[in-house]
Amino acid sequence: MIDVENLTKDYGDHRALDDISFSVEKGEILGFLGPNGAGKTTTMRILTCYSPPTKGKVMVAGHDCFEDSLNARRKIGYLPERVPLYEDMRVDEYLSFVAKIKGMPSRDTKHKVVRIMDDCGLSDVSRKMINSISRGYRQRVGIAQALVNDPEVLVLDEPTVGLDPKQIKEIRSLIKELAGKHTVILSTHILPEVSLLCNRVIIINKGKLVAVDTPENLTSGNLPRVFLRIGGDVVDVEKALAGLSGVKSAERELTASKDTCGFIVTFDNEKKARKNIHSMIDENSWDLIEIRPMEMSLEDVFIKLVTKESA
Repeated sequence: MIDVENLTKDYGDHRALDDISFSVEKGEILGFLGPNGAGKTTTMRILTCYSPPTKGKVMVAGHDCFEDSLNARRKIGYLPERVPLYEDMRVDEYLSFVAKIKGMPSRDTKHKVVRIMDDCGLSDVSRKMINSISRGYRQRVGIAQALVNDPEVLVLDEPTVGLDPKQIKEIRSLIKELAGKHTVILSTHILPEVSLLCNRVIIINKGKLVAVDTPENLTSGNLPRVFLRIGGDVVDVEKALAGLSGVKSAERELTASKDTCGFIVTFDNEKKARKNIHSMIDENSWDLIEIRPMEMSLEDVFIKLVTKESA
């Protein structure tokens, strides 16, 4: 559905995107991640035909975004971070207006607008002025304007930013319902959102692609870890852990007292490390207060990859 090949974008001497390539399958929800300034918005502007690349090629639903941009745009719905709303219009009027400027025949507009308002949970506010509805409803209107021409591809830039927890949950449910019917690219800084919604994840940093995989694969391909809390002198415990065979690292938690402290312990040989930890505690007459496994989150993976790339 989307094919990006060797995409490069320069702004003067600054390279915002550096030879990135990826593809998105039909009906897939792709999470697009990166720190501020990584090149996410630049990529989205190119994908939606708002900005040309310096080099490279982008195909959307079989149309070249630059040689055949008009047809490519007809296949795309775009929700930018700042939702483009005319606040002095009613919700239904605004969506009808958007449908018309996107080239929808007048005979189909009313039926389509009614259906999209129902799909996006806007029927109850359809006759209200946009400036009188809540932030959550405005985000819904933004998604509705992106969907009103029934595009094959939907590009969402920070769709839940600034919303309260209830509104976030509602928008996430709406996005999940779009899977299969639309191919979705979702850019967000809320990493748990990506784990909940996305089939695959792309991470970019400083304009370069640093990871492309499923959230499950990204978080599972790491060394096993446990959280360990031991009653004993903190300095002595830390020194003993660092010297154990099978332990790769032991990171002390920030909040600690003199006589007890938690550690995030990473193993390079889990069986040997666990045996040695229990022997260490017995030999020193310390108390094992807590031990529990820790899975690496997508946030951990993101920070690790971005920090590594920056270094």
